[in-house]
Amino acid sequence: MVLGRVFHYALDAVLISTVVAGVRRSSGFAPDTNAISEPTLRSTAERFLGIGETIFDMIQGSAVNSDYFKREARR
Repeated sequence: MVLGRVFHYALDAVLISTVVAGVRRSSGFAPDTNAISEPTLRSTAERFLGIGETIFDMIQGSAVNSDYFKREARR
């Protein structure tokens, strides 16, 4: 039961990190990790955001190579 809850929270954290990566890619806005004064927390935050970037890249690569997605003209 506890292990399932930990897995659920970890998955939620990865999804949040992936959404932040998508926002960063589409708008250019990203969290300012330099505002975190504690080096250990800053490193953890950068690693957390890096996981989201990796997952976002994998999803984007799958979409590009999929027959179910097509590129639309931007407005």
